[in-house]
Amino acid sequence: MAHIPEILNEYINNAFPENVCLVSVVMDDGYAQVSPRGSVIVLDQDTLGMWDRGRGGTHDAVTDGTKITVYYRNPALGARGGDGTLPAGGIARFYGTAEVHAEDDEIRERIWNDMVEAERKGDPEKKGAGIVIHLTRAEQLMHKPLNEIKAAQG
Repeated sequence: MAHIPEILNEYINNAFPENVCLVSVVMDDGYAQVSPRGSVIVLDQDTLGMWDRGRGGTHDAVTDGTKITVYYRNPALGARGGDGTLPAGGIARFYGTAEVHAEDDEIRERIWNDMVEAERKGDPEKKGAGIVIHLTRAEQLMHKPLNEIKAAQG
């Protein structure tokens, strides 16, 4: 079951610039396209959102139904020198499928408004699209479901 523990919401929503999420899709040639995204946000506990500025390899590869992997790492959440929220290296992985919102709608507006301001400045004319990532899996580094971290926190 894909589930983002609420304790991670603020960390992910404010990952830019120190702990930017890496977003990965598979290109037509079979290689992974991995790009840093400061716009990744938690929409709800089973869904991530991100802004696509409308250019580059990730943009070219993402359509409705595209499989997307999001990699988040924050050493301050790890067991070594961190608070232990994500004990295996401060790492979380999210796997899901894309839903593209290229036209003005409530979801596109929410992603635009909720992402960090620095990312909005990268698309001042707001030409991009909101991408919703419907999660199928959410895991810690060693393939443990993320929903287990709440129990570990007490």
